[in-house]
Amino acid sequence: MGESRAVTVNQPTEDKTIDITVVINGKEQHLQTEPTKRLVDILRNDLDLTGTKISCGIGRCGACSVMINGNLINSCLVMAYQVDQASITTIEGIVREEGLDPIQTAFLEEGGFQCGYCTPGMVMAVKSLLADTPNPTEEQIKTALSGNLCRCTGYGGIIRAVQRVIEEGTYL
Repeated sequence: MGESRAVTVNQPTEDKTIDITVVINGKEQHLQTEPTKRLVDILRNDLDLTGTKISCGIGRCGACSVMINGNLINSCLVMAYQVDQASITTIEGIVREEGLDPIQTAFLEEGGFQCGYCTPGMVMAVKSLLADTPNPTEEQIKTALSGNLCRCTGYGGIIRAVQRVIEEGTYL
């Protein structure tokens, strides 16, 4: 039998934090946080932007999707140190002066949600799709939404909502 050895682990004597500056929904934020704190936790817990949801926590469901520098990203996979100087848009940031974003309205009117938990991430995925592909095919819509899981709707209402927004041209 092998010998057991005592291992000493050096514990930090003080909290290590970093200063980051980010633009979130058009507003500059200066934050002091742990470098490896997840963006989703910063958004929800530190900034009270609770529209971004936490579900799987490992980047598989898309509930925490946000736009970072114009790219759709799962915020549960992004650490604080990675967003310094970034521009971030959350579901709260897409609302227009006159009310909901047309994508949100279409989701409501076409039954693109049931429990609503996945809806913010789905809407952000649609925003990303339409920014890159203004007139996507149904297959392109399905591909764009493939990183977002919905356990309630069966996707029919979601796809109808996207198609409606495209037909109306109101997302521009």
